[in-house]
Amino acid sequence: MCGRYSFTLPPEAIRELFRVVTGLNLQPRYNIAPTQVVPVIGLEPTGERALKQFRWGLIPRWSKEVPKSAPLINARSEGIATGKMFGEAFQKRRCLVPADGFYEWRKDKSDKRPWRIVDAERPAFAFAGVWEGWRNPEGEIVRSFAIVTTGANEKLAPIHDRMPVMLKRDDEEAWLDTNTLEPKLLSLLAPYDAAKTALYRVDARVNSVKNDDPQCLARAEQ
Repeated sequence: MCGRYSFTLPPEAIRELFRVVTGLNLQPRYNIAPTQVVPVIGLEPTGERALKQFRWGLIPRWSKEVPKSAPLINARSEGIATGKMFGEAFQKRRCLVPADGFYEWRKDKSDKRPWRIVDAERPAFAFAGVWEGWRNPEGEIVRSFAIVTTGANEKLAPIHDRMPVMLKRDDEEAWLDTNTLEPKLLSLLAPYDAAKTALYRVDARVNSVKNDDPQCLARAEQ
C-alpha cells in the first residue's frame, strides 16, 4: 500500500523531470498524508502536461458527502479495469502522482518504525494515479485521486506485501494518454524493479502527520 510519501523537488527540477509546462508555487513536502491537497500531473486539452492540486483520497462521483470512513487512498491493480469503485477512472481519468520517496511500515505491526523507499537511480518518479471529480452540496467540484498499488517486489516484500505502482519514465506518457489500450495500461501495473529500489529506516516521527520537515527523510540510527 501507500499511506505516506514525500515530494520535495524545486520547481525547476519538476519542470525538467516531468515535462510540465505550467507550474505551481510548491513548497517541499516531507510527509504527505491522506486527505491533504497535493500536486498531481494531468494532460491539458492541448496535450501538454500540467501540475494540478487534488485531494488524496478518491471521493466516488455518486457520494452524497465526503466519506467519513477511511479515505480511498489506494486502488488495487487487480480488477481495477472493471471494478465499480475505480473502473471508470481507470478508463478515463488517469494521472501521475509525483514523488521522491514513500514510507512503509511492517504489515504485521511488529515494529512501528517506518522505512523510506526510493528509486536508487532517479531523484523522483511518478506513481500511477486515478482521479475523480465530485460535486459537493455547494456545487463546487472537488477533484480527488487514489494511488494504484500492486504486489511488492522482492526488496520490499519482507516489510509489506503491497507497493505503489512506480512508473518507469518511458511509461508515463502511455499512462496519461487517453488513447492507450487497456492491455497496455494493465501491463504497466507491475512491481517496480527490485534492483532499482532502495530502502532505509527513518525515525518514528514520520508516524505523526504534524511532522513535515527534512528530518523525516533522515536515516535513523540503528
